[in-house]
Amino acid sequence: MSKRIPTKIYLNENELPKYWYNMNAVLKEKHEPALNPKTLKPCTLEDMEKVFCTELSKQELNTTDEFIKIPEEIMDFYKMIRPSPLTRAYYLEKILGTPAEIYYKFEGNNTSGSHKLNSAIAQAYYAKKQGLTSLTTETGAGQWGTALSMSCAFYGIDLTVFMVKASAEQKPYRKAIIETFGGNVIKSPSETTEVGRKILEKFPGTGGSLGCAVSESVEIATNTPNCKYVLGSVMDHVLLHQSIIGLETQKALKKYKIEPDMLISCVGGGSNFGGFIAPFIKDKINGKKNYRIIAVEPASCPTLTRGKYVYDYGDTGMISPLMKMYTLGNGFIPSSNHAGGLRYHGANPIISKLYHDGYIEATSVNQTDVFDAAITFAKSEGILPAPESAHSIRVAIDEALKCKETGEKKKIVFCLTGTGFFDLAAYSDFLNKTMENYIPTDEDLQKGFSTIPDIPQNK
Repeated sequence: MSKRIPTKIYLNENELPKYWYNMNAVLKEKHEPALNPKTLKPCTLEDMEKVFCTELSKQELNTTDEFIKIPEEIMDFYKMIRPSPLTRAYYLEKILGTPAEIYYKFEGNNTSGSHKLNSAIAQAYYAKKQGLTSLTTETGAGQWGTALSMSCAFYGIDLTVFMVKASAEQKPYRKAIIETFGGNVIKSPSETTEVGRKILEKFPGTGGSLGCAVSESVEIATNTPNCKYVLGSVMDHVLLHQSIIGLETQKALKKYKIEPDMLISCVGGGSNFGGFIAPFIKDKINGKKNYRIIAVEPASCPTLTRGKYVYDYGDTGMISPLMKMYTLGNGFIPSSNHAGGLRYHGANPIISKLYHDGYIEATSVNQTDVFDAAITFAKSEGILPAPESAHSIRVAIDEALKCKETGEKKKIVFCLTGTGFFDLAAYSDFLNKTMENYIPTDEDLQKGFSTIPDIPQNK
């Protein structure tokens, strides 16, 4: 009789990965470089340093080192919150009546409530090391703003957070936590920046978007002495830091000789998804493994499934570097749904390249179906998931039910990115049957596509 796999698979402190994993080093064909928006030439280190911290800029441009050592100071911090458990969802399997094995990597076991702290502490560390006194950032659902406010408080750095207006109003307690740790929260778009005023003039009453918030953050950072802009997703160096998730997952699976059939995670800008799949992608690219790797996004913001693979600005104000990515257009303003962290118009360049080349899949789901899955999971596993995380749960459940029909005993592994205790208004809307689905029409999407820059690289 085979040994029963424990409900929770823990790594000990000595098993904590000591290096981050750089997917850029193993891509068979590198993704197109970020472009300076003024010259349309590949961004240099000097270009990057005008906006980002120096060390983060170097990591962004690193396409050769497969493993990058984690500084001891960051390792010491990680040991307070990591390793996180890989859990076998026995009760969910029982409720579904599936022969599939379902595992989830839970990233909500820290005060920020999500995976975002993995990169926030790294970015704050490099900012402190550089001697910066303040940082700016954007946040959607608030997980990133929370994590970065904690990290900046740890290192004594001032922080200004531009929070997407729709999310700030839906989740006032996220705003309260950010402020508890010393962060200054501004609803975006705002009257405090030139780009914010332009957006409000063009879209009065808008709930905002991550693209809007990025623009405001970059504007303040580039006009404030001893200040830089940091972000919680989209850029390659963020995925690098988040690879700690995938590296731990890989170690935990190997500990019990579990070979996954599919890896699932939600995608907004791509931070958790990229970090989760990072150490698995090499074998997929080289044909040694045939994992199904599935990216899940909201139907209301279908970047991968309905977007275009072109160069676009990372922000609505069109002041950030241009990136080759799947995009709905920098001017796309998604509906004010509850998938706050998955409302970005573009996807990380590595993820976009992997999707374009056929190494990963993508699917979109409606938010009522997402919350239905979230409640099923909460009742069976005892964790109230964030709406973003519940996108992964939805598809994991759907795949497990397919196994029920076919009798296949597939091993499904997904990333549970965080908890949903600040999303109770959304849960109430679902339970009260006042939640609605929104799927943009082709005409809606065309408005966003019309803002994609008309440059030679897009011809």
